[in-house]
Amino acid sequence: MNFKRINNITGWIVCLIACTVYIMTMEATGSFWDCGEFVSSCYKLQIPHPPGAPLFVLMGRIFTIPFDPKHAATGVNLMSALASGFTILFLFWSITHFARKIVMKDATAMNGEKIFGVMAAGVVGALAYTFSDSFWYSAVEGEVYALSSFFTAVVFWAMLKWEQAVDEEQAEGIRGNFTRADRWIILIFYLMGLSIGVHLLNLLTIPAIVIIYYFKRYKATMSGTILAFLIGCLITGIVQKAVIVWSIKGAGAMDILFVNSFGMPFFSGFAFFFILLGVVLFFAIRLANKNNWNFLKLGLWSIIFMMMGYSTYFTTLVRSNANPSVDMFNVDNPVNLVGYLSREQYGDWPILYGQDFTAQPIDTDVQETYVKGKTKYEKTGRKVEYVYDAADKHFFPRMWDQSNDQGHADYYASWMGIGKDKQGGYERPPSMAENVGFFMSYQVNWMYWRYFMWNFSGRQNGDQGYYAWDPTAGNWITGIDAIDAGKIGNQEALPDFQKNNQGRNKYFMIPFLLGLFGMFFHYRKRPRDFAAIMALFIITGIGIIVYSNQPPNEPRERDYVLAGSFFTFCIWIGLSVVALWDMLNKSLKGAAAPVATILALSAPLLMVTQNWDDHSRAHHFASRDYASNFLNSCAPDAIIFTYGDNDTYPLWYCQEVEGIRTDVRVVNLSLIAVDWYIDQLRRAVNNSPAIEMSIPAEQLRGFKRVQTPYFAPGGEKEMDINRVLKFLAEDHKQESGGGRAFDTYLPTHKMSIPVNKQWF
Repeated sequence: MNFKRINNITGWIVCLIACTVYIMTMEATGSFWDCGEFVSSCYKLQIPHPPGAPLFVLMGRIFTIPFDPKHAATGVNLMSALASGFTILFLFWSITHFARKIVMKDATAMNGEKIFGVMAAGVVGALAYTFSDSFWYSAVEGEVYALSSFFTAVVFWAMLKWEQAVDEEQAEGIRGNFTRADRWIILIFYLMGLSIGVHLLNLLTIPAIVIIYYFKRYKATMSGTILAFLIGCLITGIVQKAVIVWSIKGAGAMDILFVNSFGMPFFSGFAFFFILLGVVLFFAIRLANKNNWNFLKLGLWSIIFMMMGYSTYFTTLVRSNANPSVDMFNVDNPVNLVGYLSREQYGDWPILYGQDFTAQPIDTDVQETYVKGKTKYEKTGRKVEYVYDAADKHFFPRMWDQSNDQGHADYYASWMGIGKDKQGGYERPPSMAENVGFFMSYQVNWMYWRYFMWNFSGRQNGDQGYYAWDPTAGNWITGIDAIDAGKIGNQEALPDFQKNNQGRNKYFMIPFLLGLFGMFFHYRKRPRDFAAIMALFIITGIGIIVYSNQPPNEPRERDYVLAGSFFTFCIWIGLSVVALWDMLNKSLKGAAAPVATILALSAPLLMVTQNWDDHSRAHHFASRDYASNFLNSCAPDAIIFTYGDNDTYPLWYCQEVEGIRTDVRVVNLSLIAVDWYIDQLRRAVNNSPAIEMSIPAEQLRGFKRVQTPYFAPGGEKEMDINRVLKFLAEDHKQESGGGRAFDTYLPTHKMSIPVNKQWF
């Protein structure tokens, strides 16, 4: 058999192994965190939290169809398991692509030993990722990260297929842009458009794709390579802003014009915008064809196909108009879709330039926004942004979050030894050196390097770690006591419950060292290919760390967002087989490839034997049972108040999917301050009656009563709570000291609640 057939068969065998492992170990029902929300959304085609995942929801619905309600989560978990297995397939083919280029340029002339070595490289690297800690965790639950990883793998593989197709065309004497090979690029942008409907992480492949394109189409230089990387980052930003946000923002503005000025129905301007965009793109392509502007033609077709993939978000608008039980952000109109995609409810943060946590706002930038009314859009919303003094802003602020609801500001101050003055403010702002120090020690070391070493060196236990104070939880280890003792103390003195913790996984740094060996070997043999992989490695690792600018003490571990970086490192673990083979070839000759394979296989074998016990969730029912117990403890037609994700999403899963106690109304206090959620509480949901509200919906729409000051001009007077609510529902304009007007105010702190004694 030739190389191509062996490559295909071996890849499918590895894929089958991965799928089997993930199906055997996938969660039995809905998991904690966002899984309950996503499974509920899939089962009834509902709307999950911003920025949404419409393609994930649509595919998840298909996978739930064969299952009864009690096992619907199995369908979504199965989708993740299969998507993860196919991620391994495309990773295998990517590794063999690079390995083949190292051992011989012409794959058809490869002998048996070389084919064996290339296949072994693919098997070792693919299985290492299969059994890696972070990827295995996402592969067995109903979350978006498994399907997102699949798109990352297939997009990167498709670019390698483009590269191979260009080689074939050049052998035929075909040169230039927009050849047959460039159809792979159009496919890539279509897949990226689809991936936006799952998660945005796939867009981070663009810089690596641009570098591969540059090396193949142009004469490479160091400055050109750097410029190509920067252009790739720029394209990533353009896609994220122009394609994802500005296109919908323009459509929303057009809809406001058509509805408010022309008296047309909702969505008329939205539809006109995309028809107009289609016409513009049509004539632009005709112009490019007429003038033989092939590069422009390639770009235009890429935009068209990306928009086609991105169009899955139209289903979000359709389903939100049906008012499902889970309808986050109430995306029933184009204007709300802008805020949904922009993640407005999560706020913003500085990345490369901004303020520190000690800075105080000197002003507010208030922008009036539109909210959908009964017949037109009403300008009752507001977007408020704080304005800071230019003297308080600088390059690369890493300690920025002044909110102290999770102790972020106090943590920054404690880390730097900054005390408070008599007025309760901080004694000084952090220096630039302290910002960089926090970036290196917390964001890079704790929030990236620790996760990286979890996957390729070892993990202390399954407990969440908290930075710089707890040596007993969440650290990375090597399994070599002499090394670990210097990091987290004498490991021989650990009590049995810590020594035998299922999450304690020791790889003795073997995967890490193999990856380094493969990395340096790849740089020496194929520096251009190495540069492309390194670009992907950096942008999906440190790039995410720089962009997210994480504050301290996250509510959960965040390693799952860095899986693309670990995916890339496993390419080098695979190439370590070729590196070992090259090193042993002179002394072992014909036996070098098998020996190198056996040595390198120690990495995935260690990983699977160490990780199986804490990654198998086949018998996990905790999330479902916890939520069921909460609901069943309630009286008929009760209201249960929840706060965070783990309070709420498992309850939604039990109600929306398994139909457990649908008479109980779940009220999430994290969302209770926004108008769309209050409106949803006014509706009956499943078997839960509507909640009566004292303040009418129009009095809470948009920015109205988001803040209500206390003001008692006639002095404190005791008032019945019903009178207070009636007063708050009325307009009593009140100017603030800063010149801001409030719709009403709280007239007293002294309130009484009438009680019917017969209730007790």
